[in-house]
Amino acid sequence: MKLLGISGTITGSKTRTVVKRALDEIQKYYPEIDVELLDMKEFDVQFCDGRNPTTYTGDTKKVIDKIKSADFYIIGTPIFQGSITGVLKNLFDLVEPQVFRHKVMGFIATGGTYQHYLVIENQLKPIAGYLRAYTAPSYVYAHKDHFFENDLVDEEVLERVTKLAKEVAFMQKSLRKVSKSSR
Repeated sequence: MKLLGISGTITGSKTRTVVKRALDEIQKYYPEIDVELLDMKEFDVQFCDGRNPTTYTGDTKKVIDKIKSADFYIIGTPIFQGSITGVLKNLFDLVEPQVFRHKVMGFIATGGTYQHYLVIENQLKPIAGYLRAYTAPSYVYAHKDHFFENDLVDEEVLERVTKLAKEVAFMQKSLRKVSKSSR
């Protein structure tokens, strides 16, 4: 099983920090799961222009291929102007919806106000619903006050990261069992 953690931004480091922490928790409790971090800062991805996703080249193709090869996801975004990043929205637009169908998604968001957690409920979960993905019941929202420099230090948020990691892994393993038994 392959878990892809996505840091859906090209600025800052807090989102990457929390996504990476979730991946580390997965590795700690489920070492048999193959994890990879997709940090959008490391790629020069084109804007979606409506063409067939198979025609993209370079970094855009690499990113699409990484997403297609994953069995499940932990997706993180900072919240800017009360919304997900354009980088993450573009990523969703570049990948054909059926790639995400019946795959588990866990969500992480970071932001500067305590109300920004609502973006997960009001934007990310509906996008996952449209894509026909399964969403973990828990999610993680980390406010800027939950960090010391760029390290996540708030104990309650760290517990939520562990809970999310365990839920995503449990859901994926359970779905995999059901899928195998129905063959």
